[in-house]
Amino acid sequence: MEKRTYNTKRQNELLDYLKSTKGQHVTAQDAASYLRKNGSSIGVTTVYRQFEKFVDDGILNKFETGEGYAACYEYMDPEEHVHDHDCFHARCEKCGKLIHLDCSVISEIEKHLLEKHKFMLNPNRTVFYGVCKECMAEVRI
Repeated sequence: MEKRTYNTKRQNELLDYLKSTKGQHVTAQDAASYLRKNGSSIGVTTVYRQFEKFVDDGILNKFETGEGYAACYEYMDPEEHVHDHDCFHARCEKCGKLIHLDCSVISEIEKHLLEKHKFMLNPNRTVFYGVCKECMAEVRI
């Protein structure tokens, strides 16, 4: 039996919101707060449920970046994704900021892992941990 999919008003509201956040990382709470401020009665639980469906459908990338941090999501329009190449990310362990990394050296590491270690890295789910420029002044290295 074929699985039925339904387009609901809430799904459309969420998709419209996500399309407006291209290139940004958002949480389910961000989406729920934004939609409620704009007249929707959507709850955070509904947003989480829809976001998980969107992840399964390839509409969103999900970044689980550590205990104590809400998962971040990034809208993935297959025809208009804001990045022309693989998306690598870094998470600041001090402030929690998630940063896009545009770096050819990381792409070389990805190639090395595949060629030399027969391991295919998933760049859309890879997160490096460390300290961002803004927080580095507070950390002694």
